[in-house]
Parts: sequence; C-alpha cells; structure tokens
Amino acid sequence: MHLPLLQIEPERDPMLPSVFRHGAFTTLWLGRILTNIATLIQSVAIGWLVYTLARQTHNEQYSMFLVGMVGLAQFAPMFLLALLAGETADRYDKRVILLCCGLLQSACAAGFSFLAMQPAVSLGLLFVVAGFFGVARAFGSPALFSVLPALVPRDELPRAIAFNTLSVQVGMIAGPWAGGILCALSPVLATATSCLIYLMAALAWGVLLRLPVKARSAPSAGMSRLTMIREGLRHLWGSKVVLGAISLDLFAVLLGGVTALLPAYAKDVLHIGPEGFGNLRSAFAVGAGATTLALALRPLNRNAGRWMLGSVALYGIATLLFALSRQTGWSMLALAVAGCADSVSVFMRQNLVQLLTPDAMRGRVASVSGLFVSASNELGEFESGVAARLLGVIGAAVFGGLGSVMVTALWAKIFPALRTTDRLTPAARE
Repeated sequence: MHLPLLQIEPERDPMLPSVFRHGAFTTLWLGRILTNIATLIQSVAIGWLVYTLARQTHNEQYSMFLVGMVGLAQFAPMFLLALLAGETADRYDKRVILLCCGLLQSACAAGFSFLAMQPAVSLGLLFVVAGFFGVARAFGSPALFSVLPALVPRDELPRAIAFNTLSVQVGMIAGPWAGGILCALSPVLATATSCLIYLMAALAWGVLLRLPVKARSAPSAGMSRLTMIREGLRHLWGSKVVLGAISLDLFAVLLGGVTALLPAYAKDVLHIGPEGFGNLRSAFAVGAGATTLALALRPLNRNAGRWMLGSVALYGIATLLFALSRQTGWSMLALAVAGCADSVSVFMRQNLVQLLTPDAMRGRVASVSGLFVSASNELGEFESGVAARLLGVIGAAVFGGLGSVMVTALWAKIFPALRTTDRLTPAARE
C-alpha cells in the first residue's frame, strides 16, 4: 500500500542551507548519518575481531582472507536480491522499506554482540549474521537513494546529493574513530553501540513516515515484477553515461580499495594497533568529507565526465602512494587524498544517475547502481583478501592502485559519452 505523498512546503530559516528547510530531507540526512556511523563502528569491530582471532592460529595472508570473507558474506545476498529490491522500491513506499531495514540492521548488530561475547567465537555464525545484514542493505540502498528527489525541489537536487554524500562522510569520520576506541576496550562494546545507534536511525525512519513529501510517479498499473525489472535493465543499458559512471566506480574501487587491508597495515606494517587502525579508516573520510562539504557549498556543474575520470585516476595514484608508505603520517595523507578523489567521483556519479533516470524507475536503476557500489566495497574486501594471500598485503595494495589507473584509461576509451559529458543540470543529456 502506498502512503499519501504530498508536496512539502519548506520551512523558512535563512540561517540554514536551502535543502535543510525541508523537514523530510533533514530527517533523512540525520538518519543516514546515524546509519553510517553504526555501520562503520560495526565494520571496524568485526574486521578487527576476525583478524585478531584468525592470527591466533593462521598467518597474516590467510587471516586477511578470512576478513575478506566477511565482505563476501554481506555481498552475496545483495547480489542475489538487487533486482528484486529495486523493483520493490519502485512499487512500495520507500519510507516503510527504510524502517524495516533499519530494524533488521539493529537485530544483526545485536547478533554480532552476542557472538562476540562467546568464549569461542564462531566465524561461521558470524558470516551468517553478516549475510542477513547484507539483506538489509540490499533493500535499504535503492529505497534510500531513490527517495531523495521526493524530498527537495528538482533545482536543489545537486546540492541535496552533495549534502547526502556528506552525511556518509560524517559517518565515515566518526564511525572508524569511535570504532577504534570502542574496539580497543571491547569488540562487544563496539557492536552493542552499533545496535543502539541503528535503533536511533530506525526512529528517524519512523519520523520520516509521518512527514509529507512530493508526489511521485507510480509504476504502470498491473505491470509484473519481471516486466518492471526488465524495463529498468533496458533503460540502464541504453544510458551509456549512467552505465559508464557506475561501472567505472565498480571496477576502480573493486581493485583499488584498501579498506580490508587496513587491519594488517595497522598491526603488521605500521604497528599502530586498533586505535591506529581506526585513525587510518578515518583519514580517508576526512579527505572525502572536506571535499564533499566544498561540493555541497559550491557544486561542480561543468566537465562532469572529465572530473569523474580524473578523480578515479587520482584515487588509484593515492592508493599506490599508501601501499609504498611506511610512515603513519604519509599513509594517512595518502588515504585522505584518495578520499578527496573518491568524493568527487561519487558526487558526479550520483548526479548523473539521478538526473538521467525517470522518476518511475529510480528504484530499479538505483538497485543496480547500489549493487555496483556494494560490489566495489564488500566484494572489493574479498578481492583484497584473496590478493593479500597471493601477493602479500603490500603487493595487494600496489596491484589495486595500478588496476584503478588502468581501468580509468580503459573506460575513457570505451565510454566516450561519459568522457564528453559536460553540464550537471536537470536537462543533461547524453
């Protein structure tokens, strides 16, 4: 059942950026900050817990492989359910989906806490809980992405996207930092804190249900699930700019992401312990957050394709510099530069997807985009674990940085429409 969706009148407050004069957007923004803080605290705790347990009986390479398996356990349900989740977001009220997913995430965090309290932690059960967490993200991601245009006027959408991305970066700064401190005290404390924050986010989704938003296009009456899924895939395949943007993000971050390698760098390369691990995770987000704030205040509107390709190339170069660094300060600086580059890439990709996608199929396109992003993150952690086992931790990071640069050059050649895309406006066309 669809809840009534009405035009929202912004509150007049000259002290606030224009997008925060819309109560529904502000609620979404706060809920997303809470969700990302909880997710990053949980990620630090689970990564450190798995790696520390594995190192008691296994070498560095195999321990990193097991950390990567946590990412694979989360990605598998996201891959299997992505198309269904997108169709669900287009068919039902996205706010109800967000509430249900928030409650499931809090239940998974409680499950992680229970497992971490056991004298002998079962990695198998931990992977099962990670799988259910992947289910929550599979359905929550397209609902969260596609509800945004219903919360602000269309001419404010680029700025809303930038502030929405900033909410992610705030979580990425605060989450790893808090996760490192809490994990140093106890992984149980870290996962229990995540559970509490997820419940607070679910409360925000409940408030969002009570707020009016703009009317939106509904899917064609009587259209079957399979037909809706096929329609969304056909649109995505025909939009070469959107396809090029989201696939570039997939392969560049899939190869170049070093998140799963950070526990090994903190423990065995830089020797800075769990708090240092949290600082490494936060360094990336500091760079990304500063850049995203700049984009929110002054969005880029020209040379969109070149900005995106250039930022991904810089991401790969910064990854290479991190891989070769043996000083904590230089390592954190390299991660901050990678975060700056990533924020520009994310800003461009999200704007292109939103502006070139019809309202009635935003959920389906967002599900594929979210699948690609998740593949670059969760599956990227698995790739890092496998590469670390074959090449060693440092070799895996070098391989990833070189791979990102090579993918950028290849995508510039095979997606000329992306390379030549200029303006980021509602009237943008390929």
